[in-house]
Amino acid sequence: MTEIPNAAQKVPMMFRAQTAGRCQLQRIARDAESDVERWTDEWTDRAHPVPSSSPQNIQTKTYTLSWRFVTNGGQDDGIIRPVIGAFGLPYYPGSSMKGVFRRVCTPQQADRYCGKKLTGGDFEPGILRFHGGYPTDDRWQEGLVDIVHPQQNWQVKSDRKDGGAFALISLYKPTLRFGISSTKPEKTDWEEVWELWERAIAQGLGCRVCAGYGQPSEVQGKRLYRCTLKGQGAAPKLLNDEGEFRPNVFRASVRGHALRIFGGLCQPRDAEDLVQTLFGGVKGNATVGLLAMNFRDTRLSVQDYGTDPYAVPAYQVEGQLNWLLTRELPSEEKEVLIALMRSLMRFSMLLGGFGKSWRRTDHRLFYPEYYEGRQSKALIGCHWQWTDRSLMYDSRVRKLEQVGQFIDDVRKAAKTWMEIQGVAVHNSYATGWREAWHPDKVQVWGREAEDDEDCEAVRWFHGPYRRAIREARIPEGSIYRTSVAGSMNQVGRLWHRMYPVVRLVKDPKNPKKPIAKKTRRFLELLTFFPNGTPESDAFLTFLESEQQEFQKLWIAED
Repeated sequence: MTEIPNAAQKVPMMFRAQTAGRCQLQRIARDAESDVERWTDEWTDRAHPVPSSSPQNIQTKTYTLSWRFVTNGGQDDGIIRPVIGAFGLPYYPGSSMKGVFRRVCTPQQADRYCGKKLTGGDFEPGILRFHGGYPTDDRWQEGLVDIVHPQQNWQVKSDRKDGGAFALISLYKPTLRFGISSTKPEKTDWEEVWELWERAIAQGLGCRVCAGYGQPSEVQGKRLYRCTLKGQGAAPKLLNDEGEFRPNVFRASVRGHALRIFGGLCQPRDAEDLVQTLFGGVKGNATVGLLAMNFRDTRLSVQDYGTDPYAVPAYQVEGQLNWLLTRELPSEEKEVLIALMRSLMRFSMLLGGFGKSWRRTDHRLFYPEYYEGRQSKALIGCHWQWTDRSLMYDSRVRKLEQVGQFIDDVRKAAKTWMEIQGVAVHNSYATGWREAWHPDKVQVWGREAEDDEDCEAVRWFHGPYRRAIREARIPEGSIYRTSVAGSMNQVGRLWHRMYPVVRLVKDPKNPKKPIAKKTRRFLELLTFFPNGTPESDAFLTFLESEQQEFQKLWIAED
């Protein structure tokens, strides 16, 4: 018998154990080909083309998903990767179809279509057979390697960045053909069947639906709150170095702010439980959150910014963000949740942004000279603003004097939700968290800027905020590369935002009804979490007594 040299290395990755030296799909190797890249290449090379048609006895309809879609095949430990069916094609299992279909049925519909238990323990099958959902073309093979960045701890709680990026495998904006057949086709109300299926798919398909995965492109279902917005910033890279705008940045930001707000009102464990109830999580017993998210982009562009070899991907996006209920709530509880989500979204827009570098304003807009003659400079910051109907209904802070009251209103909305959930406001809040939103932990400062060129604080992140005056023995003041401004692998304690000012003016066509109008002005806002270091204390002294531009905007109401 001829011996095959290195035989173990010739085994396809799909059939290897998830262990060091064999195959580790979640591990990302930046300096070499990752196992997950080889795994997907071997898979797609052997997969058959998508069939052009379905069997004649099966009713089918196609639906396009708004972003990524993933199902957990459960085949490999520690990695989420799709269910793979006949001919190597990824698919959504018929059993999963039946499960989500049954959830939207009345008891009578569920018994007829999906089956019922009989007395004595027998089971009577329903008349429908669910055949799963398959891609309609071979574009499913594009952009399969997805990246996940767990960030909650170091964004909110810890001073130091920990953890890293992990891989999973998902389909990017696939169009799927779903099949259903009936044992009694002549007695089947197909209009009702597909109406029920569309109600089912509106809740999201597959895994991670609360984070925006598996959501249909057409928004249906129990919409709780919607807004329209646009933004730009640095796009995260996939393993192939391509940039991608990832809609789950909205959920990550709002979830983080919810944790900050609750963390300043109650004990840490209660704050985490409240957030898990809203957004889901795996702490203790896995929880399906009350909220799912769907983002429909109406304009999306991801292009390189800068010149090679220093070019980085950057996005420009515009669209409608929808927050959806995953289950029914009593009317009173639902109204309180609407008020809470509206407050959290407006809070996110007012003081920060979404995605990479959300703590900084977009330097391309407000500090363009930063890039002059510097091809290797990183793309810093992002910029978001309300659009369309949200200019009127969500852009409620139009003056500096309104900022403090707005923050109090957000905390009141959180307290009302806590009361419904049976959680009391507690003096022993999350004092150990870096960014718990409590008046003892955070300060908000601001000024009104005339236009995009009148941005004062952006230079403080790259140079001194106060020049040294030797004659007066005044030292230079700087937060550059300190715990205040942050540095590599260290999250800073200062947010900087240029929030566009919107004014209400009379509508020429209807003088009794105001309309929202954009202006050239901005509210320049600083959110500061002092930590008692010399640099922090010196900067706080500078804000309080040595400068005239910024004023303190929030003093909490008890």
